[in-house]
Amino acid sequence: MRLVFAGTPETALPSLRTLIDSPRHEVVAVVTRPDAQSGRGRKVHPSPVAELAEEAGVEVLRPEKAGAPEFLERLAELDPDCCPVVAYGALLPQTALDVPRFGWVNLHFSILPAWRGAAPVQHAVLHGDEITGASTFQIVKELDAGPVYGVVTEEIQPGDTSGALLERLSVSGAGLLAATLDGIEDGTLEARPQPSDGVTVAPKINVTDAQVDWSAPAMRVDRLVRACTPNPGAWSTFRGHRVKLGPVRLAPSAERLPPGAVASGKNSVLVGTATHPVELGEVQPQGKRLMTAGEWARGARVESGDRFE
Repeated sequence: MRLVFAGTPETALPSLRTLIDSPRHEVVAVVTRPDAQSGRGRKVHPSPVAELAEEAGVEVLRPEKAGAPEFLERLAELDPDCCPVVAYGALLPQTALDVPRFGWVNLHFSILPAWRGAAPVQHAVLHGDEITGASTFQIVKELDAGPVYGVVTEEIQPGDTSGALLERLSVSGAGLLAATLDGIEDGTLEARPQPSDGVTVAPKINVTDAQVDWSAPAMRVDRLVRACTPNPGAWSTFRGHRVKLGPVRLAPSAERLPPGAVASGKNSVLVGTATHPVELGEVQPQGKRLMTAGEWARGARVESGDRFE
C-alpha cells in the first residue's frame, strides 16, 4: 500500500523504520510537527521523524494545522491508501481523515479502551497496572475511540519507568502496526468496536502534577516518580530550591521518618512518607548536573531535621 506516515517523537521511529523497510508497503511521505526549539541553547531542530524521513529520502510535510488547505491538497495528490499514525501530536480534522481509502490507523500505547489520551504509559505506571500493551485502531472523531484492529500486551516490571516501558512498547508496537497494515491490505483483518465499559482517560501529566507529595504512601511516591521519568520529571523542594528526582527504592525495613524528612547515612539517603521511607537514587538540584543522592546530600550538607517541602 501507499502510506503517508504521521508521527513526531523518537517513540515513532521503530514503526517508521519498519514500514520504510517493508517490502509490501511504500512510505511516500511523512507528516510531522513543525521544527521546534530543543536541547541546550534552544536551537530549532526537526523532529526525530523528520530527520529519519529525510535520511531515507522520504518527503516531509510539516503543517501548522492538519486542516490547512495546502496540506490537504498535497495529501490528496499523494493519494495514500492508508495513513499510519504514531504519536503525531495534533488533532486530525475529518477533511484529512477522509483522504485515504483505508483511513488513518493509529498505534496507541495501551490496551483500549483503557487509558485513552495523551499519556497512557505514564498513567499505567502511576496507577500500578500490572499489564499494559499497544493497540492499533481506526481513527475517528472521538478521542481514541475507534474500532480496534489488534493488540499486543506487555508486563509492567516493578522498576519500570514510563520511559523504559514506552521504549519496549514502541518496538513491539511497530510489529503490530506492520501486521495490521498487512491484514488491511489482504482483507483478512477487520476492526472491532471497543467495549463500552472499562474506559479510562490518560490526560497529559504536567510539571505541577509531577511534584512529590511526601504525605502519600511510599508506593504512591515510587509510582509517581517512575511515571514521570524521564518526562516531565518528578520533583520536590528543598530549602526553597527545586530538586528533580530520579526513581526511588522502597525501604520498608528502614526506621520510620516523618513525611518529607531527610536522613542521610553513609550508604543511603532516605526520605519519609506516610508509610515507610524511600531511598533516593539520582537527583538534580536546580541549575546543576545530575548526581547521586549521596553526592547531593554531601554537597548540600544535609542535617538532622532537614526536609523536603
